[in-house]
This record gives sequence, structure tokens and C-alpha cells, in this order.
Amino acid sequence: MPTFTAPDGTRLAYRLIGDGGGDPVLCVPGGPTDSRYLGDLGGLSAHRRLAVLDLRGTGRSALPHDTSGYRCDRLVDDVEALRAHLGPARLDLLGHSAGANVATQYAARYPERLGRLALIGPGTRAVGIEVTGETRRALARLREGEPWFPAAFAALEAIGAGTGRDWEAIAPFFWGRWDAAARRHHAAARPRNAEAVALFAAEGAFDPPATRAALAACGTPALLLTGEFDLNSPPGATAELAGLFPDARLVVQSGAGHYPWLDDADRFVSAVAAFLR
Repeated sequence: MPTFTAPDGTRLAYRLIGDGGGDPVLCVPGGPTDSRYLGDLGGLSAHRRLAVLDLRGTGRSALPHDTSGYRCDRLVDDVEALRAHLGPARLDLLGHSAGANVATQYAARYPERLGRLALIGPGTRAVGIEVTGETRRALARLREGEPWFPAAFAALEAIGAGTGRDWEAIAPFFWGRWDAAARRHHAAARPRNAEAVALFAAEGAFDPPATRAALAACGTPALLLTGEFDLNSPPGATAELAGLFPDARLVVQSGAGHYPWLDDADRFVSAVAAFLR
């Protein structure tokens, strides 16, 4: 597994997937968790080579000496270091979930380094877009025909009310199909570094007004793709994020949750590969 050195000296790892020509698409996972859960993004690697980053303290990347290095804004420096390591003057960047906050801040800070930007099931904290509990409950009710719905919805309401913390019980809401493949993926995607998760959004990690202003001047073409059922990144919030870019396309993948490349790989790859071409 190849590695490179971050600006603060932390040794970081990444995977190169696919054998397509040209510069790879740099992929930033969410979590923060081991990037293996991204796989090859449903077969996207058949169209473009992928450089998939293990964020510091996850996967095969080292722990930082200074824990403030876990902050989202500091992770932007790691993405820029990997771009420089890979060599292209401009890169195509893909961020999923919390990793989209990193990618969004990268676009705000280094627009001249970007070719195209794909945000998948994007987190929106970097720009200050909040998702209300009622929005999540309304999306959840779309799944009430599922056999697991009663227990999962009760757990979701308890979490929203502050009386429960059974995050495992609400897991089915994040996949379009809660089947054996989704259960395996859920186990693989679970964050292992609690400190990295806790400090990702520490004080100073986000400056929404500054990021919004920078995005308004960013000419990078952007694709924002989310699932119809995505409780983490609802279509409404993703549409609001898309509206901050001068040149953005919004795709809501029907029947999908937070991991659309698993719910319908063909549809996901078709949309993303066409955009990246």
C-alpha cells in the first residue's frame, strides 16, 4: 500500500484501484473510518483509476502526534499533500459523507487545483446546513413498509428526543435494502478510532460563512449525488448545498440510501462516470 508524508510529518496511506489511464480521482472517505468501505465505488474504477485515501488514524495511516490534526480543516492539508504526491496540477476529487466536508473545504481553499468535484451523500457541516429531526423522521417514514421499520423508527425517535442512543437499531435506514450485503457493509464501515470521530468537528474545524463565500466564486463543476432515502444527507439538504456552487448538478438516486453504489451500482456508476468524463 503506497504512502506519503503529510505536512505535519504524519505518514498516510492510500490505495490505487483500477488501471484506467490518466490521473486518478482522489477519493476521501467519511467516518472518519477505514476507506475500505468505499470498495471500488460500485465499479467506478473500470472508468477511472481511483486514489483512495486512508484519513489519519484510520486504515493503514498513522496516528498524528498532535490530535488537533484530526480536525476537518486540517485534513484538507492532507488532501493537498496527496495531490502533490500524485503529481497532477489539477485533480478530480470525490468525497463521501463526512469526507465531503473535507472536499468542500478543499474546493474553497484550492479551487485552482480542482478539475471536477463529486460529493456523494455529502455532509454539510462545512457550510452550516443543518438537517432537522423532522426531516429525518419524514424520510424514515418512507420505509414504513419494511419489516424492520417499527423497531428502527422507535430508536430514531428516541435518539431525536435525547432519550436513546441505540445507533445500531437505526442502521437499516442507511441502505436502500437491508440485506446480508448491507449488514456486512455496515460492519466494515463502522469507525474504529473514536478520537478521530470526536475531534473531526472540534472547535475551529468549520467556518461556514467563509466557505460559502469561497464556493460562490468557485468555478469547479460539481456533482452532488444522494440517495432518495438518505437520512444522513437528505435530498433537500443536498440540494441546498448544490445551490452554493455556480456550476452544480444534483442527482437524487431513487431507492438508495447513504451508500448508493451498493444499492444500485449501475445507476451510480453511470451518473458519476459520465460527470467525471
